[in-house]
Amino acid sequence: MIMIAKRIFTLGCVILFTMNVVAFTGEVTTSFKNPGNYATGMTFDGENLWMGDRREDVLYKINPENGKILGSISSPGYWPMGLAWDGEYLWNADIKGGIAESENYDGKIYKVNREDGTILHSVNAPTDRPRGLAYDGEYLWCVDGADDKIVQIDANDGTTIRSIPAPSVDPRGITFDGKYLWVSDRTRDEIYMVNPEDGAVIIISDAPGEYTRGLAWDGSSLWATDFEEDRVFKLKGNDGQKYVKSNMRKAKVDYTYQITNYGPGKVKKADIHLAIPTDRKTQEITSDIKYNPDYTDIVTDQWNQSTAHYQIEDLKANETETIHMITTAKIWDIKYFIYPDEVGSLDEMPEDITNLYLKNNKKYQLHHPVIRDAVEEAVGEEENPYWIMRNIFNYVIDNMYYEMEGGWNTAPAVLDRGNGSCSEYSFVFISMCRSAGIPARYVGSAVVRGDDASMDDVFHRWVEVYLPNYGWVMVDPSGGDNEDPRDQARYIGSLSNRFLITTQSGGGSKTMGWTYNSNESMVTEPKTHVVVDYYADWEPIE
Repeated sequence: MIMIAKRIFTLGCVILFTMNVVAFTGEVTTSFKNPGNYATGMTFDGENLWMGDRREDVLYKINPENGKILGSISSPGYWPMGLAWDGEYLWNADIKGGIAESENYDGKIYKVNREDGTILHSVNAPTDRPRGLAYDGEYLWCVDGADDKIVQIDANDGTTIRSIPAPSVDPRGITFDGKYLWVSDRTRDEIYMVNPEDGAVIIISDAPGEYTRGLAWDGSSLWATDFEEDRVFKLKGNDGQKYVKSNMRKAKVDYTYQITNYGPGKVKKADIHLAIPTDRKTQEITSDIKYNPDYTDIVTDQWNQSTAHYQIEDLKANETETIHMITTAKIWDIKYFIYPDEVGSLDEMPEDITNLYLKNNKKYQLHHPVIRDAVEEAVGEEENPYWIMRNIFNYVIDNMYYEMEGGWNTAPAVLDRGNGSCSEYSFVFISMCRSAGIPARYVGSAVVRGDDASMDDVFHRWVEVYLPNYGWVMVDPSGGDNEDPRDQARYIGSLSNRFLITTQSGGGSKTMGWTYNSNESMVTEPKTHVVVDYYADWEPIE
């Protein structure tokens, strides 16, 4: 089990205590005090850090080994914000535009000689209130806080090349690592790895403080300055750790299944299956599951899903049979750090996985024209399994909206009408992924609804896709149907501790059919009205 590191701050430095030796993207490795109390932008010039200070109107040169101030130059304007380094010169975005006047917002970007602060060139910023600034080897990127955009500009004349949406609601700092942008968000207290082509958030990392402003990249590590902590933090980059678990929940979940015969005839036979939860990366079953009454037998289907099977006979009119399955578990939040370039190729998919999870059937209809055309439009010539999956994810949320209509239709029918439940989103996503060569399955769960002690009678289902070098990764296309790139990305490779997963299936189970949590089949006399009810009661365990 991987637990998040605990940070303890001292006056001049940080002593880092960790629960184990495993590192992860965004973990703090060291920190030191900001040179001033009003830090803004930050950059790395290949040897040293540079940081702007809004109150002092200076740009500080800082030794990254110990935080010592090596020098400073006057800022080119009166309200320095973002900083960038182009390999030879500093670039500084300024809100005041050279005029120290109250409520004057006229954003400028200055090219500065780091030796003496001489202004060598200036252009209008793409926004009145520029925040972060980064250089990608050819163009500058500027954070437009007013419109929540990230704008790529030509440093020669300020021409906007293109813009992408900001990851979330309050973007601040930005830096470039040679391939991806990293953007901090003050309100969410998060840092995002962003695809500069379309603004897609790929990785979400916790910020080291509650007001992270400037970001810098030194070639292997990320640096962040936090205004509230008044500290500079060095953060782990890609350290090879695939995921991190945190925030453990201990709970008892009582899944109640009730079948009532309202007659007038009788139920001759009812076969009932309750999906048995097992240990997974996100959960540990901590004691034997209790059943009341005891089951008839245990059955395992073709997807290796075990169920507690009950066989009830001759249930007369006005009789009820109630079954309880009580599970105690530890459940964690999980967050994956998926670097697309480290995902293996389609050819590296294990044969036992593809044999099971690329199968076609009547629910998915992989070769239906609606599915085939959608995959062609979404995937194009893409060959990387991560981007194939991500393009399909984007296509589904762009072409569907959430609505429960009752029942579960086939994937092409759902996609064609453009709306569906979480189950129908899952069927469409699985169908498109399998059609494109990405193994996919679904999982089902009982969910904490609000308070720790709560009742769930709605439940939830989502998808898992197989990515070589990462294994099975959770993807929730219905949950990810949001506007903000951050709110889309948190449903890829991330899951909270609200879910007790009961069911894992490729669909068409011999015992569970297309359902999850529980399933039943019945033989009844004519005109017999049977009602089935099921719900999960959550109880926290201290």
